[in-house]
Amino acid sequence: MKKIIFQKILLDCLIFFLIAILGISSIIWVFQAVNFLDIIIEDGRNYNVYILYTLLSFPKIITKVLPFCIFFSFSYIFIKYEMNNELIIFWNHGIEKITLVNFFLILSFLILFFQTMMLTIVVPKSEEIARSEIRTSSVDYFEGLIKPQKFNDTVKGLTVYAEEKNSRGEFINIYIKKSSSKAFQITFAKKGVFELKGDRKILVLYDGQTLNNKDGKITNFKFSKSDFGLENMVSHVVVHRKMKEQSTIGLIRCVKSVYEKIERKILNCNRNNPRNVYQELFKRLIAPFYLPLLILIASINLLISKEKVGYLRYRLLVFLFGLLVIVISESSLGLVDKDFIVNIFLISVPIILLIMTYIVLIYKLKFNLVKN
Repeated sequence: MKKIIFQKILLDCLIFFLIAILGISSIIWVFQAVNFLDIIIEDGRNYNVYILYTLLSFPKIITKVLPFCIFFSFSYIFIKYEMNNELIIFWNHGIEKITLVNFFLILSFLILFFQTMMLTIVVPKSEEIARSEIRTSSVDYFEGLIKPQKFNDTVKGLTVYAEEKNSRGEFINIYIKKSSSKAFQITFAKKGVFELKGDRKILVLYDGQTLNNKDGKITNFKFSKSDFGLENMVSHVVVHRKMKEQSTIGLIRCVKSVYEKIERKILNCNRNNPRNVYQELFKRLIAPFYLPLLILIASINLLISKEKVGYLRYRLLVFLFGLLVIVISESSLGLVDKDFIVNIFLISVPIILLIMTYIVLIYKLKFNLVKN
């Protein structure tokens, strides 16, 4: 019977947790996807890139909302059991409160492992793939590159400007500068129109001239009609990998090189100011330790009987305590610095709080200092 009860508890917690995290993550993902749509359109990307880019952002959203979802889910389940008198059934079947708390503690470490794997492997890899897709994909939504009365340099080596766009979709008085390390080309045209040529769109320019400067030699020619293709252009957007895309092993090597004072060619490893590296490692390896603490705080609800005087006040205090821990876990990231003592203190905070909360819970349960 005990095994069946524990299976029921585990199933209830996981089902509500999955509903909460997928529901909240999906809502945030939709709002974020709308913001990404503007970026993709302005950058001239197709919708296949947009869909892949937004989907790859989902793991990051999950890791962001997981602490709140785990605390809210377990708190809800504990309160639900109390209100439905299910806890009395558990106690009557020989399940001890200490055993139940230990069960949730073990479960919390499994969730900690999941969060750590997400932060150290899945999220960095998904961020890298998303940025790589943006970097390597071709620009094929050409109209999005030209905004009347605005210089657009989204595409690497290309600046585009048009004075206006008429009702027929024609760009009037268009200016295009195409440059590289050894040459540049400037084109002026009275009119530019996007036309379909085969399976791709090209910009057709009318009544203009082109100035070429290559290896110091300048040439100039006029044209009545000229095709200008953008299919080989590469976007400016994110050439270098960001810190959040670095592998965890690479970040650890960077920290090691700082303390060993060894010059190593590690991408984004600034030995003189490694604060960003420390923050990223803290987020991946230390912040997840707040999750077992949040589950233990939610477990305090097991000690609060609905018959107890001030029942709602105690529930509210537990909830506020959990929210405070979530705020501390998020804000502590900004306090991470290159100072060794400060970092050790920040690392020890979740571990110390976890041990203290567990000791207090066991003490209260063992000596029956909380009346049910």
